[in-house]
Amino acid sequence: MAINLDDPKKFRPLRDQVHQVAMNMLRPISRKYDRAEHAYPKELDMLAAMADGLNESGTSEGAGAAGVRRTDDGNTGNKNGSNMASVMTVAEMCWGDTGLLLSMPRQGLGNSAIASVANDEQLKRFEGTWASMAITEPSFGSDSAQVSTTAVLDGDAYVLNGEKIFVTSGERSDSIVVWATLDKSAGRAAIKSFLVPKSTPGVKVERLEHKLGIRASDTAVITFTDARVPAENLLGNPEINTKEGFAGAMATFDNTRPLVASMAVGCARASLDLTRDLLAKAGVVVDYDRPAHLQHAAAAKLLQMESDWEGAYLLMLQAAWMADNRKPNSLEASMSKAKAGRVGSDITLSCVELCSTVGYEENELLEKWSRDSKILDIFEGTQQIQQLIVARRVLGLSSAELK
Repeated sequence: MAINLDDPKKFRPLRDQVHQVAMNMLRPISRKYDRAEHAYPKELDMLAAMADGLNESGTSEGAGAAGVRRTDDGNTGNKNGSNMASVMTVAEMCWGDTGLLLSMPRQGLGNSAIASVANDEQLKRFEGTWASMAITEPSFGSDSAQVSTTAVLDGDAYVLNGEKIFVTSGERSDSIVVWATLDKSAGRAAIKSFLVPKSTPGVKVERLEHKLGIRASDTAVITFTDARVPAENLLGNPEINTKEGFAGAMATFDNTRPLVASMAVGCARASLDLTRDLLAKAGVVVDYDRPAHLQHAAAAKLLQMESDWEGAYLLMLQAAWMADNRKPNSLEASMSKAKAGRVGSDITLSCVELCSTVGYEENELLEKWSRDSKILDIFEGTQQIQQLIVARRVLGLSSAELK
């Protein structure tokens, strides 16, 4: 089975439509909601309704967060499916604005988690919900295995207790995918995810964070105090399987990490496009037919950044393609996230530097993109954690053997 890393032809019209949305609907309100932190972008309601309509009609090919489920349709040839459509369209939306993309109703990271691990009955029951995802706690950041929020079975419900921080769309969403442990003594295998409606007694949004970037997106601290969640809201398999270990919970990341990579790819592409235009206005023209060392230093730097961007873009496509073709992609998902996260931050900051005062002031969006991109190297597993995962996969070592 061969992989062709050109943009799939069948998704190009969809990608082009999303690009127009990003340019004409997101870019014009980007600065407005960067300044009005925590104000809900009401303009997104129409976009969300359009996305829902496309998904219901089947013409979206699974674009958006709901498109990360792996299915076996009997196709034994190369397949470009919902994962590929998702990363391509998410990248275009983030070319418009990353914070606004993260604020889209029913397109949260929790929705990706549901699509990744929920069974068919749960998929139907939770259809239409807007789900945020709650993993990180005050006692840990990147090591998700340290989850201390507890879920205790009591009759036909689990009782949740704990505190979650940095929950994207934690206030605006109507449900939360919460990672909790069924038995702390059982280690990683006991960590499960639960779909918790925000209306559940004992669920409280404590505060919203003020952030460096993606300020249009709300980020919340949420506490769970004796919150009773129906047992059937445990996503996936309720059994504690020590042989499976943490693999069940981590399967979510195999699908969401390429999505985060696509966010970084889109934001970086926006910076490169604008920087090229601004350099041209200043008399610095990039010649793609001449060696970099024979050109202006700024042009040579731009060529180097575009080369780095291309590597991140191709890794992102590879991880998505492997998911569509039911190939294990944990290594590739982490590689794409690590490469895109680092390259995204490097590119957006370098573009600010190349454009001097124009890049640093607020008349252009370059400084905003440099702030927005940093989170994409942090959440869903930091740069350092991704490199650790890649090393473990390449060397064939367990987490206990390589820390």
